[in-house]
Amino acid sequence: MLKKLFLTILLSPCIFANAQMIKDSLRIDNHYRVFFFNKPASTSRGASLIFAMHGSGGDPQSLFDKMTKMESLAQKENFIIAYPAGYKRYWNECRKASTAVTNVENLNEEAFFSEMISYFKTKYTINEKQVFATGFSGGGHMTYKLGLTLPDKFRALSAIVANLPTADNMDCGEARKPIAIQIINGTADSTNPYNGGEVKTPGVTLGMVRSTDESFKYWAALDGYDGEPVKSIVPDADTKNDITVEKYTYKKKNKPEVTLLKVVNGKHQFLTDIDVFEESWKFFKRQITE
Repeated sequence: MLKKLFLTILLSPCIFANAQMIKDSLRIDNHYRVFFFNKPASTSRGASLIFAMHGSGGDPQSLFDKMTKMESLAQKENFIIAYPAGYKRYWNECRKASTAVTNVENLNEEAFFSEMISYFKTKYTINEKQVFATGFSGGGHMTYKLGLTLPDKFRALSAIVANLPTADNMDCGEARKPIAIQIINGTADSTNPYNGGEVKTPGVTLGMVRSTDESFKYWAALDGYDGEPVKSIVPDADTKNDITVEKYTYKKKNKPEVTLLKVVNGKHQFLTDIDVFEESWKFFKRQITE
């Protein structure tokens, strides 16, 4: 049964200037699933929709101060950012070993995201061909799941500090369809090991992940790429630390782009060298303008 539960308008001038943050909910298989978004301008028909997902153990509010730059662009560039909430702070993503209740109870994330897309289509006339998703850590794993199981509903994805589960830790069906995707991972990340291994997070078991290179090559192969990607250097906004960002890209006409932002010396954290969500929007925008 799918049913909208409630709608609340929260005035939050300390977070987004002149913003009206709306909290709403959909009933998915007897669970009320919550999401937030800023009320779009009345002129935003045909807007893109971006899902931004929090990490394991987090909540949507933890992203609000990370998205101020993105929200400042939303009206000008005609997109809406939706902040869905994981069930009891976790996502039912693709890691079989996950002991989070949302995985144990096998909540229907595909239905949740499909119904949110329908909600924004009905209420705000979004462009269904321009739906995107990005997420940090566990939200990055949820981003991968959307690419694995719902690729036809998304134009492009951006996973941040997340690697694909190993084959023996994968419990999602894989549609294996081409999709544009960007990965942003740090080489000094001890939570999501850049070179693969066990993900270690207090309070929950999550199992093993592939290396970043293996995750990158997985999506590149789906999109029909082989050989070596094109390398470039991303401008560094913080030269006071030892972090730099290398960009590796597979891109050809009539093929989805696959890009890796390799954060040299980057850890499992938000960066001062780049705005990871702004980089995600730049990536999404390329998929609809180039």
